[in-house]
Amino acid sequence: MLKVKRVYEPPDPTDGARFLVERLWPRGMRKELLHLDGWLKDVAPGDPLRKWFGHDPAKWDEFKSRYFAELAKNPKALQSLIDAAGRGNVTLLYSAHDTMHNNALVLKEYLEERLAEQSEEA
Repeated sequence: MLKVKRVYEPPDPTDGARFLVERLWPRGMRKELLHLDGWLKDVAPGDPLRKWFGHDPAKWDEFKSRYFAELAKNPKALQSLIDAAGRGNVTLLYSAHDTMHNNALVLKEYLEERLAEQSEEA
């Protein structure tokens, strides 16, 4: 199961593998507090897309579309997440204040679609 969680929330045993999916390190967070299995900068939106979006909810649908396109061009970067999801729970960690409009939610949706496709092929 894939979950999303703000980095500022405490780790939980049900989190499973925990991956930070941000290009920039979260402000005020010490690495040892996150209990990370990995920091996957390459699955985060590229700097131009991240800056264009600026967490503006009015740009949400277009952001999702553009981010999906970025992810489709970089399947290798997603492989560690897909592998981890095959073994158990995976939590995607993000730092944005907006819990309804952030890259981790889009990434989760994208990964769920890829995992469903793989299940259908098997």
